[in-house]
Amino acid sequence: MNKQRVTLTLLTLLPLAVACGSESGSDSVGTGAGPGGSKAAAAVTGVHWNVDRLTVDGKAQQAPDSAYLKIDESGEVKGNYGCNGFGSKATFKDGGIAFAAAESTEMGCTDISMEFEQSLSRTLASGRLDAAVDDGRLTLTNDEGDTVELSEEKPAEFYGTTWKVTSLTEGDTARSLPADARDKAWLTFDEKAGTVAGSLGCNRVTAKATVRDGNITFGAPATTRKMCSGSLKETEDALLGLFKGTVDYRQDHRGITLTSEDGKGIAAVADTRR
Repeated sequence: MNKQRVTLTLLTLLPLAVACGSESGSDSVGTGAGPGGSKAAAAVTGVHWNVDRLTVDGKAQQAPDSAYLKIDESGEVKGNYGCNGFGSKATFKDGGIAFAAAESTEMGCTDISMEFEQSLSRTLASGRLDAAVDDGRLTLTNDEGDTVELSEEKPAEFYGTTWKVTSLTEGDTARSLPADARDKAWLTFDEKAGTVAGSLGCNRVTAKATVRDGNITFGAPATTRKMCSGSLKETEDALLGLFKGTVDYRQDHRGITLTSEDGKGIAAVADTRR
C-alpha cells in the first residue's frame, strides 16, 4: 500500500504506559520479550485500531474519524489523536504494553478537537491501563475507570470512498480546515467513469481523473456557481489549485494525501458516515 507522505513539525510528549488485565470472554495482553511475545500481543499488533469512544469521569465522547492507533510487528507505534498524528515505540513486557516517549505533530485544530486530543493523550499517559481484546475490539482502561474504546478497521478502498478533507498542506506544514468549511469538503473517485466528484466546501465539483503510478491527472473542473466568501472561498481556492494538472497521491489505510507540484495539497480521511 502506498505510504502517506506528509512531514510536520514534531512535539515531544510524555511517555505512555499501557498494562494488561483480564476480562471474561476476552484476551488480555500477556507478557513477552517483544511485540510478538504472546498470543494476545499478536492479536493487538498489525491491526489498525480506530478510536471510537473515550470516556473520562463518566462522560463519553465520540472520537473524530481520523483518531486511530496501530502497533506494527516491530513495535513501532503510529496513531492520530483526532487532528494531530503521533508516533512512539511499544514493547510487550512485564504483563503489559510499554510505550516510549511519543512525538506528535503540532497542527492547529479546532477547540473541540483539541479538547478531545488533550483528553485522549492524558488518558493514554495516565499510567497503568488494562487492555482487553474481544472480537475485533480493544478496550483500554485506567485505574480511575476511564476507557478508550477501539475497533479493528479495514483499509478503505480508494475508489468509491468519500474522502473527507481534513487539512490543507504546504511543504512541511499542515493546517486544519476553517470551522465553517469543516465536514463540507470531500472527494469521491469513480474508477469506471474515470472521474472525481465532490464538494469544495461551498461549490460542488466534477472533473476527469486519471489515476496511475501514484499520480492523479485531473481534467478541467466543472463547478456550481454559488457565491463564497471568507474562509470558504479560501478553502475552495486551495482545493481548486489541485485541478491544474497532475498531483502525487499517497494512501495510508484510511487516509490519503494529494500534493501538487508546487508542494501544496490536502489530507483527507475516509468518511464512515457517508
